[in-house]
Amino acid sequence: MQPNIQIRNSADVCHIDIEGTIGVPEEWQFDHPEQRVATYDKFREAVRLIAEIDAPEVMVDIRSTGGDVNDALLIHDALRSLQGRITTRCYGYTASAATIIAQAASEGHREISANALYLIHRSVCATEGNAAELSGKADLLIQTDRRLAEIYAARAGRSAEEFEALMAENNGSGRWLSPEETIAAGLADAIIDAPEQPAAEQPAPEQPRNEARGWKRLLTRLGIGHSRQAIPTAQDRNIFHFGDDETPLRRQSAVAAEEAFLRAAPTRTRACEDPSCNETLRSANQRAYAEDARMFRK
Repeated sequence: MQPNIQIRNSADVCHIDIEGTIGVPEEWQFDHPEQRVATYDKFREAVRLIAEIDAPEVMVDIRSTGGDVNDALLIHDALRSLQGRITTRCYGYTASAATIIAQAASEGHREISANALYLIHRSVCATEGNAAELSGKADLLIQTDRRLAEIYAARAGRSAEEFEALMAENNGSGRWLSPEETIAAGLADAIIDAPEQPAAEQPAPEQPRNEARGWKRLLTRLGIGHSRQAIPTAQDRNIFHFGDDETPLRRQSAVAAEEAFLRAAPTRTRACEDPSCNETLRSANQRAYAEDARMFRK
């Protein structure tokens, strides 16, 4: 996905669409420097235009799995400097650096689609160097994680330690959150595009969390819990179960399934599809060094 930041003005509302990779990820810096410079110039111009927006309402649509954390912080700060009301809306997979931009919304205006997933995790980097240089990078990553956790905590009204723990799950890869979990964590304020409930089932203001009651109703419909309704049998749920007069059709299905089973052959793996477990991926710099060494040997 290529980076794409579009700014559209409509009446009194300014729309900002943020899609694809945010900013210039570090791994891009090892390949094609001319493309990296062009991309950064485009990004810098977009941030400048964001900072100069003068509109009473700004709508930011985010469809991004992340990018460079420094560039995301620049967009975050540019949005926070605006005087109008900022609304951020997250769609699809919203992850990593994109979640930082989502926190730039005005109070109560961080929205997430009912079909979205949300991920915060520990920061990562691409680097090379000696032990001292790598140690310095590790310290920078730790400081970055702490700063991001403080940004999340400031908007959620919770401690930074809670978000550091959430970011550290799965060896630092974090955990995908549903829209409901995102709101419960304090990372969003409202779900959009959610199907409307009948008036009789809408929760009362003093009962904002009806998840337990919802599960209870579901289990009751399935015949589990206090309901006396019997749990449907396998035959009741089997779409291939017909009346006694349809018995030949069931026999035909069973014969076809048995013939398909007999025709099945074991899976074979070709040698070219089975890479060595000792094979490692080399960075662009390593590939360049290897090519230079090969030329010198000639």
